[in-house]
Amino acid sequence: MNAHAERLVVPGPAGPLECAVDAPAAAHDGAVAGVVVLCHPHPLHGGTMDNKVVMTLARTFAQLGWRCVRFNFRGVGASGGRWDEGRGEVDDALAVIAAQRMADRPLLLGGFSFGGYVATQAAARLAAAGDAQRAARLVLIAPAAGNFTLAPVPADTLVVHGETDDVVPLSAVLDWARPQSLPITLVPGAGHFFHGQLTLLKQIVGAAFS
Repeated sequence: MNAHAERLVVPGPAGPLECAVDAPAAAHDGAVAGVVVLCHPHPLHGGTMDNKVVMTLARTFAQLGWRCVRFNFRGVGASGGRWDEGRGEVDDALAVIAAQRMADRPLLLGGFSFGGYVATQAAARLAAAGDAQRAARLVLIAPAAGNFTLAPVPADTLVVHGETDDVVPLSAVLDWARPQSLPITLVPGAGHFFHGQLTLLKQIVGAAFS
């Protein structure tokens, strides 16, 4: 957990949702590029908002001047409710987005593994609500294709996957991406959790959103 993150609670559909907000880096003199909402990996497999991949995304975007909101899905940490097989977790993300987005700044959505699935579904729901609600862009790290139904995403979505991922096979992500002609950024030798490759992951995301 980032000791400097602001802790707050957002009302959710199944109870309170525990959040942590990483403010933009001081070098940006308080200017906020927008809000990034980040979704964590599978709650039943130890996923929390303090996952190291999610934290890497938060630090990257904070350094780029974004306000980064991480949150625990229902039943995780201090968040109320219990696991809802991915359905209610999308509602959780939408509740956090509604509470934390800024009316005059863009919204980015990000997710790792199961959180990638949630981010795609939340983005699709926002897009269906009209252009004013639409997320400006998505970043998906090892999205859980094959295990969950990922929604189609815009062409400028950044998808990063590890070559040797044994949790979400690369073939499953390619099967999802192929009909969309969606490029995948492949990290050679990286597994699902990007052990030893987090610095490279940060560089890839930073370059894509700079």
